[in-house]
Amino acid sequence: MNPLFLGLIGLVLLLTLLLLRMPIGLSMALTGFLGFCMLSTFKAGFSLLGLVTYQTASSYTLTVIPLFILMGQFAGHSRMGADLYRSAYRWIGFLPGGLAMATVAACAGFAAVCGSSLATAATMGTVALPEMKRFGYDDRLATGSVAAGGTLGILIPPSTVMVIYGILTEQPIGTLFVAGILPGLLLSALFLITIYILAVRNPKLGPPGPRFSLRERIGALQSMGSLLGLFILVIGGLYAGWFTPTEAAGIGASGALLVTLIKRRLNRGNLLESLTETTLTTAMIFLILIGANIFGYFLAVSQIPDWVIHRTTLLGMNRYLVLGAVCLVYMVLGCLMEGLAIMVITLPVIYPMMMNLGFDPIWFGIVITLFMEMSLITPPVGMNIFLISGVARDVPMAVIFRGILPFVAAMAVCLVLLILAPQIALFLPGTMSR
Repeated sequence: MNPLFLGLIGLVLLLTLLLLRMPIGLSMALTGFLGFCMLSTFKAGFSLLGLVTYQTASSYTLTVIPLFILMGQFAGHSRMGADLYRSAYRWIGFLPGGLAMATVAACAGFAAVCGSSLATAATMGTVALPEMKRFGYDDRLATGSVAAGGTLGILIPPSTVMVIYGILTEQPIGTLFVAGILPGLLLSALFLITIYILAVRNPKLGPPGPRFSLRERIGALQSMGSLLGLFILVIGGLYAGWFTPTEAAGIGASGALLVTLIKRRLNRGNLLESLTETTLTTAMIFLILIGANIFGYFLAVSQIPDWVIHRTTLLGMNRYLVLGAVCLVYMVLGCLMEGLAIMVITLPVIYPMMMNLGFDPIWFGIVITLFMEMSLITPPVGMNIFLISGVARDVPMAVIFRGILPFVAAMAVCLVLLILAPQIALFLPGTMSR
């Protein structure tokens, strides 16, 4: 059978399995295994299955994943999110839409030690939504700001999505982390500007909160010291070249544990919950990576990536037109599938094509991460929206979807700025210690 035709059949099979709700890791592993066997032999397929599973599970590089997840678990139990919200609340809560702005600012800060969008949204939702409800905030702005702010968890480092992108594309994880700092700050600023404009145009959306004294504001900053120190230690150490990503993750997890102990917020139940959640999440990610690697071997043998590169070259299209087409594909897929699934399925085909067109792999990693953010809040399968709906049970889903639209527009502006000025993502990596 023609390898290219079999490759297309494999893609259709994979999508069918995903629509049948089979876990993405198993779907990719099964499709890749069967396809590789068809193009080679069953013996070679079984050998590939064992080899990839062993190599992935025993990889030293991948130890960065459970360590950063554990760091986020300890940070959550230390209640850093609540402390951050109170601090931001005292500084900018008096502005129009100030409580929603404080939520986004706190999400950005918590993302710096968490790395998970869902954890960030869940943490800030339980803290911020009751407060905004007390001050009469419109449900659209309240839920939209929490859902959008939560997405910062995968753009501001450390980020699990960036780790997976780095592993799949063999790019340095530390460089990807540093590259995400300025885009993360830019998107946070765009969210704040969006909230301010909405609240100024319609004051009923987000009434200002109380104004605190300078002494109270300065006192609130003390609670941010542990988070700021942890972020500087981990990301600053990566930037300066003091640590490898794995060492930085170990230091970050140890630091978060120490902070939780100092604040006396760790008990046996919290510790067991942190370790259990870390184990379950790590197992899920490893299964996805094993499946993605097996599926990647199948695609390579089927020659689909080579065919796509060849056709793109023959068409002679401007590379930015191709990038625009890729962006459109990701936007459509983001409305239909979960972000991580989109990334691991498309990268074996899209990444070689983008590199052939001369795009920077680190910059493209940030762009991909931004699309993963958008997929978390775009209907009908935005995970953050479902999570916020679970926290704010009295708010209809349609209201949350309407509230998220201005923030999707802000993400689109951020994407355009990244395309027009790639140095937003590449400036800091270019100054890193070698």
